Amino acid sequence: MRTIRTRKHTAALGAVTAVLALALTACSGDDTGTKSAGKAGDAATVASSTDTSKSGDAAKTADGSKTGGTAQNTGATKTGTSNTGTSKGGSAASGNTSDSYAYKHPCKAGDLSVRVYAREGSATQHVIEINNTGANSCGLSYFPRVSLGAAKASDHSKDIIPAVPGGLGGAPAYPVKPKTAAIAVIDLNPSGANGVTWIDEMNVLADGDHMPNADTQNFPLGPDVKVLDPKLGLYRSTVADAVRSMQSAGKS
Repeated sequence: MRTIRTRKHTAALGAVTAVLALALTACSGDDTGTKSAGKAGDAATVASSTDTSKSGDAAKTADGSKTGGTAQNTGATKTGTSNTGTSKGGSAASGNTSDSYAYKHPCKAGDLSVRVYAREGSATQHVIEINNTGANSCGLSYFPRVSLGAAKASDHSKDIIPAVPGGLGGAPAYPVKPKTAAIAVIDLNPSGANGVTWIDEMNVLADGDHMPNADTQNFPLGPDVKVLDPKLGLYRSTVADAVRSMQSAGKS
């Protein structure tokens, strides 16, 4: 009977041992499974990163292509062809600078800049300088239309008009090429005698034959100006020639 109990106890111990072994095996399997799941997760992460990287590269490539295309359009269409290359550059380069063209195309106020300044070395003379800022030659009248008056006057009917040279003939207009100037000189008081002192403004219309009065520009003369029998010369290319033309004003 004692032997039988021992065998039963041993069998029971064996059964317990088997159960423990199974439990350990199950734990070992969970551990292995967890590791496997971890590896699978890592692989998925790597795969996901790779896919994302690829997607990112694809997105960059798409953006790059898009950007490249836009730059190409900008470079070729807008800058290279339309604006700079053909339209602007071509227009400026192909401007007509002939006198014959100028005779048939009067200057427009928008293509001119007008300056008035005292002539160096003279107390009574002023230079009227008309610059052609356009791309083509254009024609001006023989001389600018000039009147001398008071800036604050409401009635300009008493403004003084300077004398100009007579016997005009030849070309129908004074041609002025692009980026060059037409120059006229006015002497407000050729004799230097006492003159009227209420005049403080010079009104200049670059082309009195073709431009409206609205294009007239006004230039202050200062408070100490004395005006008497003013003379205005024709347009010339230099101040010296304009002075000589002015000196012949009033003569037929």
